[in-house]
Amino acid sequence: MRAQIFKSLAGVAAVCGGVMAATLPSVATAQVTGSVALTSDYVWRGSSQTREKPAIQGSFKYAHDSGLYASVWGSNVKFKPDNGASSEFDIALGWSGKVAEDWALDVYYLRYQYPGSDVNLNWNEVNAAVTWRDNYWVAVGHSTNAMASKTTGTYALVGARYPINDTWRVEGTLARYFLDSAYAKSYTHGSVGVVWAFKAPFEARLTLHGTDSATKQLFPGMAGSRAEFAIQASF
Repeated sequence: MRAQIFKSLAGVAAVCGGVMAATLPSVATAQVTGSVALTSDYVWRGSSQTREKPAIQGSFKYAHDSGLYASVWGSNVKFKPDNGASSEFDIALGWSGKVAEDWALDVYYLRYQYPGSDVNLNWNEVNAAVTWRDNYWVAVGHSTNAMASKTTGTYALVGARYPINDTWRVEGTLARYFLDSAYAKSYTHGSVGVVWAFKAPFEARLTLHGTDSATKQLFPGMAGSRAEFAIQASF
């Protein structure tokens, strides 16, 4: 399954990169980056996407020096109840760059894709994030088909990181998912993590997650207090 995930990931990434290369001016340069990670649990917006089992994940990003970019991120998944989905691919097209000396903006269109699912889980979201001095950020995502529910949802998050030294840093987030009451109650979740960049390009991360009771009602058995450990390599 993992080999199939990364084979599909490479194919989608090649398409994204080809589209960007064909549409952007040839006189400008581009940068290709990516990552591979192994995590003890894939936690998304407060809930486990792998039934609290490990996940292997990868990403690929093609960024043009104009600020335009295309990216793809993939992971194995295992939902409860089972709906046939075994992988997730998040495909993004956007723009990011400095808007002032201490401020950066990232706006992008995101497509959540779940190949092989027995039901239609695919959905789209428009996102924007503002970062101040690289260490503090506010992000908002909006969809008219949140989590493939055919109802609206707006996700708001604030985050901060504190570099202790060149090797260690602490990060934290607090988020609220505003959901249409016809689908589910809005919920809140947060996280605190410690990152150890022990040897470039590798880093280890321990994240503690917490959610409110509404999250537990929406994702029975998959939300609440939990710890997640991950090792990542970036290139």
